[in-house]
Amino acid sequence: MADQLIRATAAQGRIQAIGILSTRLVEEARVRHRLSKVATAALGRTMTAGLLLSCSLKSEEARVNVRVLGDGPLGGIFVDAGADGTVRGYVKNPSIELPPNALGKLDVGKAVGSTGYLHVVKDLGYGYPYSGTVELVSGEIGDDITQYLASSEQTASAALLGVFVSAQGVEASGGILIQLLPSEDQEELAQWLEERLTTVQGITTYLRAGKGLTTILEEILGEQELEFFSEVKLLRFNCNCSAERVLGALKMLGTAELEDMIAQDNGAEATCHFCNEIYQITATQLDKLIADIEQESAP
Repeated sequence: MADQLIRATAAQGRIQAIGILSTRLVEEARVRHRLSKVATAALGRTMTAGLLLSCSLKSEEARVNVRVLGDGPLGGIFVDAGADGTVRGYVKNPSIELPPNALGKLDVGKAVGSTGYLHVVKDLGYGYPYSGTVELVSGEIGDDITQYLASSEQTASAALLGVFVSAQGVEASGGILIQLLPSEDQEELAQWLEERLTTVQGITTYLRAGKGLTTILEEILGEQELEFFSEVKLLRFNCNCSAERVLGALKMLGTAELEDMIAQDNGAEATCHFCNEIYQITATQLDKLIADIEQESAP
């Protein structure tokens, strides 16, 4: 099934829910960055979280940046997600691996670290971007996103995120975001939801059992008159890097640096952090950059 995002409401609009299937895009990130299992789970959860947060943005050009900087060996997670359904991301140390935690699962919390910060920047496409920062709760990503929404956006929420990685790759990845809107019975709904979530299995357990997003949301919120939006948004891993952007960045180094690249390496090599694409720049291309700089600086 294609990666996708669906939306729903429950309790006559007092509950909003978003469901995401992200298996394919997380697998692409794993392959591109040669990620270990625990790094795949950490980046996959954060990419899914970024897409969940971007769902509220109005403009298709708007984007959300999520940075998770903890004291664990992973070293940091960086994700860029758009309202258009595209996402990209990377981790600082992609090859680190850790033993399973006490529950026998990938120890994302220890890899990320429980001491540090979660930074979210929303670029709405105009004016100054909105930013918020919270301290990490557990490093498990879901708990930290929930804390961010409660603290920075004053929204009672629950974020459920999961990635299942086998020897063959990513078998299941997805997320659910449930938010309570202000209402007279918000406390009652919050109590009901808290109790309900204690009986819910991990989202990858549902996905590996062949259950779709609508079925998962029905099992969680079906008692509250669940209604689905008709629109289904397709999601994909996508990076906007290009050879032209690389040349533009190299041009900013100046003639002396470019001449040194030609003399030392007869060209240049650049790698995009977000997608791991490698760009080979020839000496001829660098010569042209030097000529452009000299022409632009001529009186």
